[in-house]
Amino acid sequence: MQVNSGNDRVRNIVKRVTGFDLLPDEKVSARYRELLTEGDPVAEAFVDETFLGPLGARKSRDLLDRALETSIDEIPDAPESMRELFAEFEHIPEWVQPDLVEQGAAVWRRWGYTLGSIANAGTMDTYTEASLAVPLSLSGGYAGDRALHRYLGTSRWWIEVCRPGAALTPGSPARTISMKVRVMHVSVRRRVTDHAEWDSARWGLPISQAEMMLTLLGGSVGPALGLYALGYLTSHQEILALLHFNRYLGHLIGVRCDDIYPETVADAVRILYLFDATRSNDAGDLGRELVESFVPSFSPKPHQRGVDRARALLHLNIQAGYTKLFMLPWNRRRYDLPTPWLGLALLLARAPLVAMLEGVRRVVPPIDALWQQQSVQAWERWYDWQSENKRDQYDATSALRR
Repeated sequence: MQVNSGNDRVRNIVKRVTGFDLLPDEKVSARYRELLTEGDPVAEAFVDETFLGPLGARKSRDLLDRALETSIDEIPDAPESMRELFAEFEHIPEWVQPDLVEQGAAVWRRWGYTLGSIANAGTMDTYTEASLAVPLSLSGGYAGDRALHRYLGTSRWWIEVCRPGAALTPGSPARTISMKVRVMHVSVRRRVTDHAEWDSARWGLPISQAEMMLTLLGGSVGPALGLYALGYLTSHQEILALLHFNRYLGHLIGVRCDDIYPETVADAVRILYLFDATRSNDAGDLGRELVESFVPSFSPKPHQRGVDRARALLHLNIQAGYTKLFMLPWNRRRYDLPTPWLGLALLLARAPLVAMLEGVRRVVPPIDALWQQQSVQAWERWYDWQSENKRDQYDATSALRR
């Protein structure tokens, strides 16, 4: 991993003017490089013994569902690897502070639909990298006709984990989906690693610990700073709570990078900049397919008429607006994307109202509670409409596209 010359110049200018180093120290950078080659051994042992073992995919899925619906203690024939996985999953680490978890979840509830929109604009900006684009292209997530499908599955997870107390409540849908996502990641990791298109020498492991950590930062510090442009005035303390909340979500889905997971906004920015500064820009057409599939997937469906068609056009324009705001301009110019101007105008027009709500909710707590409630309800209404009331199964057995 080498720092690109342009990023190095920016780093030097910022350091000279402000004294702030945009890159982490060598110890953190070295550990980040190591994490690019590390996966989730506890969950991988379970998947190898069950889904990819003699038990087979269907029986393994049924076994997992039974354990999630009841308890691992109610499954007398559970293999030892499964018991180890559930023991780790159900353990609450000593560092967890439930009040911070809830504060972070509350920020997501305020953001609602906006969280998914900015997160995916930011994610599309990373598809310059083959290490990220190849797994998604091979698995079909966010690619071609299925571009919207995986986004809906992720949206369902976002909605469930940010409900009050959900992430820490045994048996909650939030935790059930988190376990299924974890197992699905392992299955994709296994299949992609063995595929001819994957270059382990260059990219390490697909869905590596380092990349999963970047996803957590993309759900906390990244959007918290970016959404100031749209009136969401998340405080420093709330951003720290977001970091904590996402760290715990990472625990649920198998992220194990506690030694370098940032505890400050500054350290989170450094890790995000490290990713940007060491881009390879090697995704080529695979990255282009992913980016150019996503926003158009919000276009009206052939059967939609009247209000539904207008609603789809609204979301199409809003998503295009988010890409204009939150993709780096030189990356966005690589792709053929829908015109962003109407969506951008709508987003900027509502920013003063959002900023006003941010001010009011700090002095009138019931307004904050109502904002959170209505934001999540609107998010769910969109989800039910967009998915046509279908639920994602988080299937760990789907074949690769090619």
